Parts: sequence; C-alpha cells; structure tokens
Amino acid sequence: MNLRIPGPIPVPNNILEAMATPMINHRGLEFADLLKKVTAGLKQVFQTENDLYILTASGTGAMEASIVNTLSPGDNVLSASVGVFGDRFGDIASIYGAQVETIKSPAGKGIEPNTIRESLKKNPKIKAVLVVHNETSTGVTNPLPEIAKIVKNEFNKILLVDGISSVGSIPLKTDLLGCDVVATASQKGWMLPPGLAFLSFSQNAWEAHKISKMPKFYFDIANYEKYLKIKQPPFTPALSIMFSLDIALTQILDEGIENVFKRHFNIAEATRNGIENIGLELFADKNVTSNTVTSVKIPDNVDGKLLLSTMREKHNIILAGGQQELSGKIFRIGHLGLCTYEEINDVIEALKKSLPECKLAS
Repeated sequence: MNLRIPGPIPVPNNILEAMATPMINHRGLEFADLLKKVTAGLKQVFQTENDLYILTASGTGAMEASIVNTLSPGDNVLSASVGVFGDRFGDIASIYGAQVETIKSPAGKGIEPNTIRESLKKNPKIKAVLVVHNETSTGVTNPLPEIAKIVKNEFNKILLVDGISSVGSIPLKTDLLGCDVVATASQKGWMLPPGLAFLSFSQNAWEAHKISKMPKFYFDIANYEKYLKIKQPPFTPALSIMFSLDIALTQILDEGIENVFKRHFNIAEATRNGIENIGLELFADKNVTSNTVTSVKIPDNVDGKLLLSTMREKHNIILAGGQQELSGKIFRIGHLGLCTYEEINDVIEALKKSLPECKLAS
C-alpha cells in the first residue's frame, strides 16, 4: 500500500523493528540515558537551545500545551489561520477562555504578514500570536520568518507556532526566529508512528508560564521540567516509540538537517511538476506551496470521491481528500519522511489512468 497522506506516514522497516525492543523501566538508568540522548537530538533538529519536552500525545496535545502554559483566561490572542488546523489552534485558546481575534487568508493562500502588523497595531492588548507554519489541510506554508519578525521584533508578543508538519521537513530555525513555543508530532517528517509530541519552550515562554492561570495537569510543562532534571518522564511514556525515535534521530542527523530539507523540497517539486504535467492544477499558490503535502484541485468534471476510491481499490494508493469546505474540491498528496521518486511516479501514473474513469456524467 502506497500511503500518501500527510500523516501518519510510512515508517521505514528498521524504525518499525526498533519498536519491538523489550520494555525497560521508565524510572531506571536505561531510560534516563535514552531521554537525555533523544532530547539533545531533538534540539538539534529544532535548531534551538531552548528547553524541549517530549509528551505522550498527538500534535493537538502539544498545541493545547503551548496555550495552557503561556496564557490565562481573558488574555487577548491573535490567531492567524489559513485552514482547518489554524482554526483548531484558535478554538483551543477560545475554549480555555482567551479572547481570540482571528485573521484568515483565502484558502490556498498564506497569511499576509502585514495583516498581523495591522491587527497588533489596532489592539495593543494582544498578548500572543498563534500561527500554523505548515497547514496540511490546504498545502500552504506560511511565511513564518516574516511573521516572526513582526511579532517579535516590532511588537514583542508571545509567538506560539504549530510546526507539526514542518519541523524536521521544512526549515524552521526556532531560536533565530524567536519562536517562544514550537509544537510538532512524531507521525509527520520524523518517520515515526503517532504517539509522541515535542515542544520547545523559550525563556520568554517561562516568564509567561509564571503568571499563566489556565488549568493544566497532564500538560503542565513545569511538571515535565521537574522530572527532566532527574531524567524521568512525569507520566508513563510511549516507550516503543521512544526506541524508534532514537533510531530516527540518528538517521536524520547523520543525513544532515539541511540535506533533509533539500530532499523534501526535491520530492515536492517532483510531485508538483508531475501533477501539472498530467493537466491538473495545484491548489496552493506557488509562492507558499508546501514541501510536505501537495494540494490539488479536483476538476469540475471529475467525481472526487470516486477518484480517491479508485486510487485505493485499483492502485493501492491512499490519498487524502479535502477537509470541511474543501471536501470534494481538492485532494492531497503527502510526501513527508522517506518518500521516494518511484512512489510519487506511481501516484502520478495512477492518477493519469484513474481520471478518465471518474468523470461525471454529462
């Protein structure tokens, strides 16, 4: 099966095999060594010297952790959204009592940085800005360097970043950009199964944590810091995925993070070129198109649901459909992790064969 969705992604065999490692005492010396090693490796990929924590959770858990550890009910928050997961970030803050102001870009386009500048000028009470770096629902990568420059250099606000489908695949220099919290998750470019989330936490985030009044228990970063000092997790970790993380990080760092970024760019370019060569139209604007997921417009004369089922049943290829208002309008091709040109070529050839079979009746 050629699984081409933007997470979970295919996991290399050697990383899967690491999950069969016998269990160890998560309060023992072996785990202490493992935790120290993988935390250091994650910091290299995040390109940060900030604190970094491993949560047994999904990426949404890390998004929630970033909010509850830095904000209080009633805080003014600016949420910059270009899709489903940007909306989710703002929704989490709102559920916890923040006063959320949302700015949106049209689907398929990135956030215009100046709209953030204007919002921050109009409402100086805004304490934090929420932004998704790479929005998998639309295949858009937001211009985070420009956004960070405005948020941090011009207004000195807290910057919370959903880097779930970008960290380790698309350049995100956490410290250089001044990101206060960056969240990601194992089932994306890390080549791992779902179950772990990773969170970087700046000194500025710690200052916000001191006065944060949002309720938190499982996601209280102070608890993770307390236990990290004694090289333990606060709660039972997903040990099997931790073993795999060790192998995956070794592969990433041996390859070199810049080479990993280049590899993702090259496979994304091959995907985009292949799509256009068979006459399909890309959904995301080319200046913000993602290197981890390619979104494609479904032609008006094609049954999108039938197309996805045909790809699955006849060609053993799983593509992602559009979400919410984009359902039936786009499909998405994930190419995170160790995706090969052969796998992408198979997708393009299968689409070429399937499209004529899925045309709507005139």
